[in-house]
Amino acid sequence: MFEQRRQNYFKEVKDLSISFLFSGVAPQKSNDQNYHFSVNRSFFYLTGIKQQNVVLMMVKGNEKTDSYIFIEKIDPVKALWDGAGLTFEEASQKAEVPLERIKDITELEGFLNGLLSTNRRAVYGMISAVYLDLERQSEISLPTKAHLFADQLKAKYQYLNIKTNQLILAELRTVKDNYEIEQVKKAVDITKTGIERIMSHMKPGLFEYELQAEYNYVLNRHRTTPSFDTIAASGKNATVLHYIDNDSKIPDESLVLFDLGVDYDYYCSDVTRTIPANGKFSKRQKEVYEVVLEANKKSIEWLKPGVTIKEFNDYGKQILIEGAKKLGLIKKDSEISKYYYHSLGHYLGLDVHDVGNYAKPIPEGALITVEPGLYIAEEGIGIRIEDDVVVTKSGAINLTQSIIKEVKDIEAFMKK
Repeated sequence: MFEQRRQNYFKEVKDLSISFLFSGVAPQKSNDQNYHFSVNRSFFYLTGIKQQNVVLMMVKGNEKTDSYIFIEKIDPVKALWDGAGLTFEEASQKAEVPLERIKDITELEGFLNGLLSTNRRAVYGMISAVYLDLERQSEISLPTKAHLFADQLKAKYQYLNIKTNQLILAELRTVKDNYEIEQVKKAVDITKTGIERIMSHMKPGLFEYELQAEYNYVLNRHRTTPSFDTIAASGKNATVLHYIDNDSKIPDESLVLFDLGVDYDYYCSDVTRTIPANGKFSKRQKEVYEVVLEANKKSIEWLKPGVTIKEFNDYGKQILIEGAKKLGLIKKDSEISKYYYHSLGHYLGLDVHDVGNYAKPIPEGALITVEPGLYIAEEGIGIRIEDDVVVTKSGAINLTQSIIKEVKDIEAFMKK
């Protein structure tokens, strides 16, 4: 699997090039503690390795391609404190790289010098370009290992052309293979269990964080973590898109919007359901809910390979516009921005907001969320319904279909 992914990558980069990806390291948190390590997702995509301080080097010559893994040798003393890392043999097996191409990370600089010397040109040719995972950096971001490495290469090998492989990796990662879909399904199954536990414990007067705790209990039982900060927003709080305080008491006759997900071995689910606190939708709540549900279901039915993200957004938005008019919320199409102010969906996978070329049509095999919503602050109503779907030739497959969202099903579950 990983060897095939690298072969797909090699097809997209120029000859006479070297590509580097770094697994990363956990940043320091305090004097005696680091943050939890989270592997670089593109490195993981191409290797399956989730260990700190590992480097993948991929060399594409005129007629030859090879991959190398540079990893720390096991330190027996360090292993007593932090556990042993992968052996060279285990790294070879995991990443599907021949054992002779697994090397000590201390050899990386010397090995690269050799590759760029005249002696090695007979093997790969004269390397002229280096591809790095150069992520966009904000003014306050610390430079990544890739950015620091790029600076070192520019200083030492001025003739090298430094390129970013961000878009190449984004397009490769957009199309999910069967393994990736199965991983997301596992994340979805746990998410469903968590949502049902929330609904089983739901009642007015609880605090939002108490229901979040019920969800976290399920994730802890499955040894998983949230794929993003859980949103448990009751009443007017649900009209704030990224509300994560979750510290309000849940009023009677209010709706509670849960936007949550599971990180299952780095593959993510992202699901939103909106539930009546007392188990019963009011007439008005139901009217608004049915508009959002119609946009959700029709957009899933309409979604197919070849449509653009803009067309996808416009389609769902138009359903919300017509619904908002019937609800008496707006008279002109442009007024919808008061009640709906986000996009209809995003790519999903190794990241919640996964990489992808949003300028290109949605490809077959993409995994995308469908999440229309209406947010009426003056009525204390915020509703969003979100599903995770795979785009196929024959239409969209809803991976979250078993997580109930029909009014009658929600009310029946809450009553039970």
